[in-house]
Order: sequence, then C-alpha cells, then structure tokens
Amino acid sequence: MSKWSESVDKVGSLLKKTIVTFGEETIYVYDVFIALFIIISAYFILRWIRKLLEAGQKANKLTIGQQYAYHQLAKYVVVVIALVSILNTFKVDLNFLIIGSSAVLVALALGLQHLFNDLVSGFFLLFEGTIRVGDIIEVEGMVCRVQEIGIRTSKVKKRDGISLVIPNGKIISNSVINWTTDSSITRFTVNVGVAYGSDVQLVRHVLLECAERHNEVVRSPKPICRFINFGDSSLDFELLFWSKNRFRIEDVQSDLRFMINSEFTKNHIRIPFPQRDVHIKTSTDKPGFPDTVG
Repeated sequence: MSKWSESVDKVGSLLKKTIVTFGEETIYVYDVFIALFIIISAYFILRWIRKLLEAGQKANKLTIGQQYAYHQLAKYVVVVIALVSILNTFKVDLNFLIIGSSAVLVALALGLQHLFNDLVSGFFLLFEGTIRVGDIIEVEGMVCRVQEIGIRTSKVKKRDGISLVIPNGKIISNSVINWTTDSSITRFTVNVGVAYGSDVQLVRHVLLECAERHNEVVRSPKPICRFINFGDSSLDFELLFWSKNRFRIEDVQSDLRFMINSEFTKNHIRIPFPQRDVHIKTSTDKPGFPDTVG
C-alpha cells in the first residue's frame, strides 16, 4: 500500500472517530468539520453580499439606507440557515426542539408582548424602507439621525450629539416625521413682526435679501416673503426658504434672525413690544355712588 493510501486511511479513521454518543445518535469528528465549513461559508457569503450591495450603492442603484436594510435581512437569513444546518449536523431533533419550545414561547408571550411588538416592528422597518439609516426623523419632539436599525431597537443620534436607543415599536406606533424626503431640500420658515406704520415693501426687501445672502439657503427655489397677518401689536411676516441643512436648521434660522435684526436696525424698522390699550370706564350716575371722597 502506498504512503498516499495510508495517509488517506489515517485521515478517514480520524474523521470517523467518535466524539460523543447520546442515545442512538453519535457525533463524529467529521461533523465538527462540517459545522466549521458551514460557519466559514456563511461568513464568506455575507462578505460577498456586503460587497455586492456596496457596489450597488456606489453605482447609485441603492441608497445607503437600502444597502443597510438589505444587508441586515441577508445576515439574519444566512445566520438562521447556518444555525439550523449546524444543529442538524449535530443530530439535534429540530421538530422536538420546536414542539418543546412552543409551550415556553406561549408562556413568555404573555409577559413579553412589548418585546415581540418591537421585533415585529423591526422587520417592518427593514422590509418597508420608510425609515432608513441616515434619515433625519422627528419622534416625540426629538429631531435625530438614524444610525442603525436593528431587529428590536434602533440607534439614533440627536443634534446635541447624544445617541439614543429607541424601541422599534415606538417608531412604528407613534407619528414620526421623516425629514429625509425624495427631494434633497426642505422648506423652513422664520417669522417676524414689525411695528405698525413700517414700510412693508422695505421689510419684504430686507427679509429676502438676508435669505439670499445666507450660504445654507439654496438659490432655487427662491426665498418667499409673505405678509401673513395684521396682529394685535405688529404687522406679521413670514420668510420661507429652502435648505439642504435639515439636521442643523435651527442654526440657519438663528443666523437669519441675527441678520434680520441687524438690517432692521440699519433701516430703522422697529420690532414692537406687545401692547394693550386698557380703557377704564367709570360712572357717577349709579345710586349710592359717592361724588367725592372726603
């Protein structure tokens, strides 16, 4: 017998060596190698899928959010298939496992309703794509950027740099404003009131000029100035402008207010204080009302 045949026989004997026996089932050395092969294959499959999605994103066929969602879904599918294959390799009876765990799952479901709601909501978020990684959303009065969408929770970052973990059920069940629309720009407003008697055409000119001078205000569509109301103490105007800077828009609005206040001062346009006229009515004709106080 050649050395090659002897080596093959030795390797075959090694692979058929018993590791553990339970009941009628036996796990051999080659079962461990098969499990390792499944793990390595799953790793390379996920890596290939990630590169494929990255190529699609670079070619502008996928958005960053879609790339992330598809990768997460692929990861869950591949991991589940790999886990089931490994359990099957190690002779684990999946039918028994499912039947045995069903009663436990029913019992846990009564106390873990919120957990299951978050899990189901996570799948909805990943499948629907209404909210994606990188989107700017407003939930419960907080404006934040989506950093990660998981199966149970999502990670977001507020404008002050603080990261939050939000249960997916809260995102699905609550009213959420998604500022990241199909358009790259969004319209915002700055409201201001001026004193009665002001030159309204000059006010309009100043507001539009301030908006056009700001670097974060896009040139098209052009800013709009509206005369919206005759207020109790002021003539009320609304400056509408479009900007790409959705996440830090308060900084842009603050800059515009500084500019408007400075230009109003230069042009002698006054922003009034709230005023109320109080009329005091007295009568000396009522019976018993004293004419003089003595």
